[in-house]
Amino acid sequence: MRDFRTEILQALSRATGRPPASIVLETPRDRAMGDHAFPCFALAKERREPPPKVAASLAPLLSDLGPAIGLRATGPYLNFTVDRATLARELLPAIRSAGERWGGGQDGSGRCAVVDFSSPNIAKPLSVGHLRSTVIGAAVYRLLAHRGFRCVGINHLGDWGAQYGRMIAAFKLWGDPARLESDPIPHLHELYVRFHEEEGKDASGKLSAQARTWFKALESGEENEARALWRRLTDLSLREFDRIYSLLGVRFDFVRGESHYEKDLAPTIERLVAAGVTKRSEGALIVDLEDAGMPPCILQTAEGTTLYATRDLAAALQRKKEFDFWKALYVVGADQRLHFRQLREVLKRLGLPWAEDVVHVDFGLMQIRAEEGVEKMSTRRGKAVHLEELLRRSIDLVRGILREKNPDLADTEAVARAVGVGAVVFHDLKNARVKDVVFDWKEVLNFDGETGPYLQYTHARLCSILRKAPVAPDPAKTDFGLLADAGDLLPVLAEFPRAVAEAGDRYEPSILSTYLLDLAQRANGFYRDHRVIGEDEALMRARLLLVEGARATLRVGLGLLGVAAPEEM
Repeated sequence: MRDFRTEILQALSRATGRPPASIVLETPRDRAMGDHAFPCFALAKERREPPPKVAASLAPLLSDLGPAIGLRATGPYLNFTVDRATLARELLPAIRSAGERWGGGQDGSGRCAVVDFSSPNIAKPLSVGHLRSTVIGAAVYRLLAHRGFRCVGINHLGDWGAQYGRMIAAFKLWGDPARLESDPIPHLHELYVRFHEEEGKDASGKLSAQARTWFKALESGEENEARALWRRLTDLSLREFDRIYSLLGVRFDFVRGESHYEKDLAPTIERLVAAGVTKRSEGALIVDLEDAGMPPCILQTAEGTTLYATRDLAAALQRKKEFDFWKALYVVGADQRLHFRQLREVLKRLGLPWAEDVVHVDFGLMQIRAEEGVEKMSTRRGKAVHLEELLRRSIDLVRGILREKNPDLADTEAVARAVGVGAVVFHDLKNARVKDVVFDWKEVLNFDGETGPYLQYTHARLCSILRKAPVAPDPAKTDFGLLADAGDLLPVLAEFPRAVAEAGDRYEPSILSTYLLDLAQRANGFYRDHRVIGEDEALMRARLLLVEGARATLRVGLGLLGVAAPEEM
């Protein structure tokens, strides 16, 4: 497909003497001004001339663009408009032939991206707090894979550490073996909450001592009661997690807990000691990071047990060896920024050139809008909203809406599931990931707002047009000149590959979400203003091909976000 944007950049490069990569093209707020705009402010500052004068003087130097690209100087901007018939002839057959690969590419070929995401703790329910890492990580994985990267998705379970000493202690004190079999995760969650409450009131420190003893037994490497119970808790948790991941349509290439790297802990500590980057402080083994403006990275307690940082260092070293990654992405909340700064700094001190390839893809909090206001969730205080509950509730609510809107819908249950889950996923991904997200049912399930259901309904509406049409769209039978009135829809469709690339480059799914909302608005506007079925056959065929291109782009884009695209709603 002809790349008009690149042609414009190359022409501007020849006219200004600047490399194409340094030239900024903007999209005009008012699309009537053009498809692309070159602001002349920086160039005007260099030349010490007014920006409108620079724009006017540049315009004659761009005559080599050819007849398909119109140009006009408007104040301090050079505005470019691609001929609609030419754009349609290049674009619409390309969308059809690309199929599910539309918007993708091979720029990532030969490079591996390890994506560490979701990463819940075993023996606890998946809460709404786990949603962000799960859906952002899965979307980043798909975006990069769509561009040809070899992606490795890892669910790095929290299955090791002092908290499992607490969990084992709690079960030994108050656990019910029968409930562990019949209702495992709720029972373990109750024990977890109870232990933290009791530990906070235990002035003697007896409970904390018991937890440390059980964790030391777990880390001993021996087959003992602590390890047997820990293994059982892990198996029960994975069974519960898999059901919810299936509902979300999320998959992993590897499910590896922190325990997977247990054998690598001692060699990692030995390597750090041998490199001369460690020291003892009050009996603990640390890497002193004061000169880097950070608190010390603790590798081993005075009692000889390891910490989260030790296990992440071991995991990073092992992953580089196993996958030779281009980037190791950790989709983890913003509250762990210090941890990942420390991780990179320790890897640097080992002299590893790939330390900067360890990237923290951080994100803000998920909060629930309650009657009394917005509240952060906490598993320790027992206030977490279970993720499965939220998803099931969304499906139930959508089922009711669908029965009211379309009582004759053929498969209400399947559509309710697709829209209910998609609404929750899209609500998260439409927000810039570093921002806190407030979950509000009125906003999430609005079929007319900037929501997943709105996009899904638009897709279903386009499918309905194509399904009811008396003829099928066919590029070979299309007069592309009849799409001269396609307005903004064609250039927006053409921007899809760039939106996918930018979202992947910045690990920011909201870029694609924002694009899809704009596309849906343009598609609905075109349908509102241009009759498709019922026109003469030539015009109908041309418009049906445009509708097909919009539908395909919505379907592929929603799929990259992990949102289903129902054909009927």
